[in-house]
Amino acid sequence: MSTTLPCRNPLDDARRVFVRGTLHPEIAVPFAELALKEGPFRLDLTAGRHAHAAPSPMPRTWLARQQVRKTQREWALSGVVTPEMEYVAIRESLGGPGRITPEFVRDEVARGAAIIPANLNHPELEPMAIGRAFRVKVNANIGTSGEVSDLGLEVEKMIDAVRHGADTVMDLSTGRNLHATREAILRASPVPIGTVPLYEALLRAGGKAENLTWEIFAETLLDHARQGVDYVTIHAGLRRAHLPLAAKRVTGVVSRGGAILARWCAAHDAENFLYARFAEVCEILRTYDVAVSLGDGLRPGCTADANDAAQFAELDTLGELAKIAAEHGVQTMIEGPGHVPMHKIAENLTRHAAACGEAPLYTLGPLVTDSAPGFDHITGAIGGAMIAWMGASMLCVVTPKEHLGLPDRDDVRQGVTAFRVAAHAADLAKGLASAQARDDALSRARYAFRWNEQIALGLDPLTAQAYRGDAGDDHHCTMCGEAFCSMRGFRSVAEAVGA
Repeated sequence: MSTTLPCRNPLDDARRVFVRGTLHPEIAVPFAELALKEGPFRLDLTAGRHAHAAPSPMPRTWLARQQVRKTQREWALSGVVTPEMEYVAIRESLGGPGRITPEFVRDEVARGAAIIPANLNHPELEPMAIGRAFRVKVNANIGTSGEVSDLGLEVEKMIDAVRHGADTVMDLSTGRNLHATREAILRASPVPIGTVPLYEALLRAGGKAENLTWEIFAETLLDHARQGVDYVTIHAGLRRAHLPLAAKRVTGVVSRGGAILARWCAAHDAENFLYARFAEVCEILRTYDVAVSLGDGLRPGCTADANDAAQFAELDTLGELAKIAAEHGVQTMIEGPGHVPMHKIAENLTRHAAACGEAPLYTLGPLVTDSAPGFDHITGAIGGAMIAWMGASMLCVVTPKEHLGLPDRDDVRQGVTAFRVAAHAADLAKGLASAQARDDALSRARYAFRWNEQIALGLDPLTAQAYRGDAGDDHHCTMCGEAFCSMRGFRSVAEAVGA
């Protein structure tokens, strides 16, 4: 299943350009500029993206000068365009004029229609936005387990994920040395890092859900926030009253966090303590500007359970919690399914809008069939492209090893690439000019047999380069050969018709 990749990325020779802010001249947003035959073409360049070397984050130097600690949403509501907002505007518009201005970003964040995950204690971060009005983002999951704990490997996975197109990375570690693993990932990461503090809280409680307490969880959450985590998944929407609905399912509860809290609720015959004390959760998050990803503990784990009463009961609760988060100035996004067949995807967007308004939707897939173990990066990318076209803001990567085992570096690469394709396809369907411009530029290069340009413009240049190999600059590929090359043959026709 794996592809041997060349040592050199075709984009390594692209010129690096930096666009300075106008409102905040201290910011400099990096881009890769390709020298195409038709003229220069810019690509977004998160540190390490498209480069063979490890990321070299550009610190947010302006953080040291901030005298007042507020969340991005609080600044936006007060009418202030922060450096992070201008940075996002420049990135999304590729440094040129367009509809995405700093004021436009501020308005989206103020309304809760977009978030900028940017913990005050993660200065290595290069700001980005998650919201329907912006490019569809992709998250990659990494993390140790009780079976495999290798700090160095997790940092390498993060670097690989960013290099191949991940916009954020979640560290879902449950193995040894959690604090050190998270620290190493944060200090090397130019993209937002997310976590699920409940996992570590369970370990601190001796691995027994019934031993969890609010105090254990709050201490764990505070540790993550202080360390620099940019967003956290909080499974506060799963309530005691929802458990009988989930018990009727084919696959029950498939979320790790959801299952932990379901066991706690059943053991104590009590309401989920994260729901009961959600306002206190928000106060911790607000202090460090940690965004909350309201977890879907009752997401469907098979197509038979899609769009059932349990899923939508929790979704209604997430809408309630989103309003509480907004009252505390906490940036919020909503997590979504799960396993959903194609004909049921649209209903998820309708129900999300009714319950959660404009809050960004962050989905796992959805996987459109249960029947492809080993290929769930494909089933997830199909559903991801559809739901992102309809309005989801970020897609969570599913790897080929989903349901089968802990992903390795190659699994992460394959998953990220599949979902990067899905996100771009959605951007194209949404009518984003930057997506169409990239497709057009690549098509012109393809028709003219400019192989290096075609490969450099690809969403995964390394794999494209590997498949092309050392075939050279022939005006045909090895599939059709010179005699049967359709584009080569039609060029003479086009020239004659044009004449």
